[in-house]
Amino acid sequence: MTQDAATATNEPHEPTPEERAARDRVRLRATGMTHHQTADALEDAEESAGDLDAADTATRATVAEWRRITDLLFDHGGPYAPETDAYVQGQLTARRNRQAGS
Repeated sequence: MTQDAATATNEPHEPTPEERAARDRVRLRATGMTHHQTADALEDAEESAGDLDAADTATRATVAEWRRITDLLFDHGGPYAPETDAYVQGQLTARRNRQAGS
């Protein structure tokens, strides 16, 4: 995977507005889904994306977020909820802190 393709995965970086929007769409859609449902959605996203190295940032972010949520739910047993997702809550807190410091 190229460096550009890696930036839309879970590598630490400041996400672009397109990445944020793509991840937000995935989180909204994933809310209430079980692991098996998110695994199916991940498979669909990967098939739709095709070659991730050639895909746009939003597409790579979409696939990366489905992967992250599917991994999160692997041993969770319950449905996905952004309000209980520590990663999402950490991102929201960081955004609020950056905005407050501006």
